Amino acid sequence: MIEFHQVHKAYPVQGHTITALHPSDLRIETGQVFGLIGHSGAGKSTLLRLINRLEEPSGGRIVIDGEDITALDAQGLRRFRQQVGMIFQHFNLLASKTVAANVALPLQLAGELGSSEIASRVSQLLQRVGLAEHAHKYPAQLSGGQKQRVGIARALATEPKILLCDEATSALDPQTTGQVLQLLAEINRELGLSIVLITHEMDVIRRVCDQVAVMDAGVIVEQGPVAQVFLHPQHATTQRFVRESEHVDEGEQHDDFAHVSGRILRLTFQGEATYAPLLGTVARETGVDYSILAGRIDRIKDNPYGQLTLALTGGDIDAALARFRAADVHLEVLR
Repeated sequence: MIEFHQVHKAYPVQGHTITALHPSDLRIETGQVFGLIGHSGAGKSTLLRLINRLEEPSGGRIVIDGEDITALDAQGLRRFRQQVGMIFQHFNLLASKTVAANVALPLQLAGELGSSEIASRVSQLLQRVGLAEHAHKYPAQLSGGQKQRVGIARALATEPKILLCDEATSALDPQTTGQVLQLLAEINRELGLSIVLITHEMDVIRRVCDQVAVMDAGVIVEQGPVAQVFLHPQHATTQRFVRESEHVDEGEQHDDFAHVSGRILRLTFQGEATYAPLLGTVARETGVDYSILAGRIDRIKDNPYGQLTLALTGGDIDAALARFRAADVHLEVLR
């Protein structure tokens, strides 16, 4: 659905050139929820805005659904943008218009439907996001979560193929964030939309995305399936995001476990293997004792996973390692 071919973006600032995005290649498949994560200034908002040419690329090609959008003229760009919905961090609702009028605005601007068709479409959208009874209220009368639902309904008004989410949950409390992410996941499943979501929170990526790209200083430093990137981060920036999501302070890490005796390993379980009684079975079969040094069990999107760091002592440790490798787990020997 979305392809970047050596796309880059630079800004002239007081006689100097500031690079916001270094030459980058990116591929987002149709129907994916694709996450872009990075700290402030990493370039993720620039990359997002390049997708609908709210930012003009300094070079490279952007191909959307087989069409090179970098070659579009003004009329072609207006037509293309009707296929792209956008959800903003601070909602961007018009305070002087009702909820229904805010959702209707893109349809009125498009000029392709009559008033009765627009009213019907708005009613359906508000029903879908759970705000049918708030149609005649104004934004000031809504909670933050309700405002964002209005923003989602408005973004869906023109039946887009792509939905861009610019920090769509960062202004919301944790419970409301969960509800909005669940709504986005449902919309993705039901409509088959391609969703590109930027955030600075790894937990948002873990809960809703299929693929993720990690950005640092205008460079995509790591990308791949969320489970791979989240459970086996390679780049220092990704590792830092994972630690932050687990509320682990860098000064409190015990990566080398110098005070712990025995062989140290990390086991990663996914799917049904997460709930298998593997540790007890291996301990009985090989006579090893184990201590759990760190661990987590949670879900990545709809898939359960577990990750345990163990210290093994006594018994036949080599046999235990062989038994782990033969099981449906990923094994890393740390020491």
